[in-house]
Amino acid sequence: MARPPQTTISARAWAELLLLAAIWGGSFLSIRVTLDQVGVLTSVAFRVAGAAVVLWAYVAWRRLPVPRDPRLWAGFLGMGILNNALPFTLITWGEMHIPSGLAAILNGATAIFGVLIAALVFSDERLGPRRAAGVMLGFAGVATAVGLNTLRDFDLTSTAQLAVLAAAFSYGCAAAFARGVLRRLAPGLSPQVTAAGMLTGAALILVPAALATEGAPTLRYDAATWAALAYLAVAASAWAYLLYYRVLAMAGAGNLSLVTLLVSPVAIVLGWAVLGETLPPHALAGFALLAAGMVVLDGRALRRIGRRPLPPAQKS
Repeated sequence: MARPPQTTISARAWAELLLLAAIWGGSFLSIRVTLDQVGVLTSVAFRVAGAAVVLWAYVAWRRLPVPRDPRLWAGFLGMGILNNALPFTLITWGEMHIPSGLAAILNGATAIFGVLIAALVFSDERLGPRRAAGVMLGFAGVATAVGLNTLRDFDLTSTAQLAVLAAAFSYGCAAAFARGVLRRLAPGLSPQVTAAGMLTGAALILVPAALATEGAPTLRYDAATWAALAYLAVAASAWAYLLYYRVLAMAGAGNLSLVTLLVSPVAIVLGWAVLGETLPPHALAGFALLAAGMVVLDGRALRRIGRRPLPPAQKS
């Protein structure tokens, strides 16, 4: 019998949810810092390879069973491409040309793409009126954040924004791939092993690609760059995945989706405070619309409003 969705979050789950949002929000700042000295592919290769090493160390420490089925390892490779190699590379390249806060806002479209792709692929994920309204609100937010003038000019700025949106689309495809392929091949597999496997698959793609196109890294980076690379690998990838599954177990998938709403404000504030970034009003308005779309997709706030009793009529 399926467990009913969790609607309340404990104080501990809230704390870890906020911590996860802060970690992922900080990744956009760290990406921008690395780009001052490290190439795009090399930066992403450091991130996925370092995170894979940390997660495999965790798997060994916990003595979790490691699968041997070659079909599952092929699934890890596919998941690594869709959930790590492709979106990490697109976001990192995009941040060369747009502010980190704007990249975080556009990355919020992941939730919108995820719902739309699931509705197209799975028969039990139908796009009813409420979810359709949430998707339309979300896309209106994306269009507002991007700005129609930017798309009309179609320069590096607009291409970078489209790259980040393509990353969000890739994340949405990864969610469908995980449900349709990985869960079918190994329904009881530890999520930590899955995370380690997909990051290994991403590293198998990115490390050779980085070496072939950008050459061997010099490693003569300053302290800030090394700190940013370490943050991306250890905190924003390895630790974030471990924390993600802890919050999932404590609060459920519906509550965990709230992290998508919280990442962008963290990234916007950090970009302003550390890098001096300022976003145009239309970008902030776009985030507001995108957030409204996510709230409608979630549905719980609307259900609470619908259940709220009407105030008693006053006698005249």
